[in-house]
Amino acid sequence: MTGSLLENHDVVLLDLDGTVYRGGQLAPGADEAIDGLRRDGVHARYVTNNASKPGQAVADHLNSLGLSADASEVSTSAQAGAALLGQQLSAGANVLVVGTDALAGEIEHVGLTPVRRFEDKPVAVVQGHSPETAWWNLAEACLAIRAGALWVASNSDATLPTERGELPGNGAMVTALRAATGREPQVAGKPELPLLERAVASADARRPLMVGDRLDTDIAGAVRYGMPSLMVFTGVGTPAEVLFAPPDARPDHLAEDMRALFRPIDDSAVGEQQQWKVRVGERSLELTANAAAGGGDRLTALRALCAAWWAAGSGEVALQAGDAEASRALRELGLD
Repeated sequence: MTGSLLENHDVVLLDLDGTVYRGGQLAPGADEAIDGLRRDGVHARYVTNNASKPGQAVADHLNSLGLSADASEVSTSAQAGAALLGQQLSAGANVLVVGTDALAGEIEHVGLTPVRRFEDKPVAVVQGHSPETAWWNLAEACLAIRAGALWVASNSDATLPTERGELPGNGAMVTALRAATGREPQVAGKPELPLLERAVASADARRPLMVGDRLDTDIAGAVRYGMPSLMVFTGVGTPAEVLFAPPDARPDHLAEDMRALFRPIDDSAVGEQQQWKVRVGERSLELTANAAAGGGDRLTALRALCAAWWAAGSGEVALQAGDAEASRALRELGLD
């Protein structure tokens, strides 16, 4: 195939943290890629599991980094969580909010009443990330959930990527309430479908593509939805995680960054690579460079390894280099 990866899609769902930016800096190639989407008339949707900010604040942040973004292009897990509750509750029903005022605002937007105390007789609990969440917030939610309140979590990410490193995410707080109540929440964000479905519907699209840096949210969500995915290595995902990924979290394409959208589809697709030969043994893979095809870079090696191993098994596997070129590639991948 010679067409670009983008040619087959009418909307690109872009994860934010680790894909478009990390903290206050754009990810490599993000500005070029998003400018290219505008130029080619393909919809972009910024899809984030972070429920702490309203859509306009997310768009403002993107604009401050030099991108052109509108709030209508932003889909947050707070919006998806509020919509889930709006579909299940009567108008005006009290919802106990564990999260920011932005999350409370989304609850109001769907015609429900945000409250903060169990004494306000909430019929539901919505939980999203906030750096201000304290024990008493969890205690109020615990009482409501144990009393039978419907429980919706914006997302279940255990960690939150920051410029300082991985910090506790909303999923860590959800785990605390799960342990205290013995209950399971409905989850609105990736990898569950509500957030992705809202983003695709907002663009009236039929051929979506997911771009992200995390297997457990971005890629697993794409697999559940049934859309193709591009995994980029500008965030927290590693080559080892990709190679050892279970079938429900395997990307279709692998690239260093989002500029792969405008390159030939075969340049990023997981599959056999003419530059490399892979021999599959019993729980082992041997990578050897194909001298006749010239040298290949680290990601062509990873695509070849993934194609061979995913066809043969799953989980961890021992890796061997058949020559110096293969040794270099495995070292660059962190797989030596």
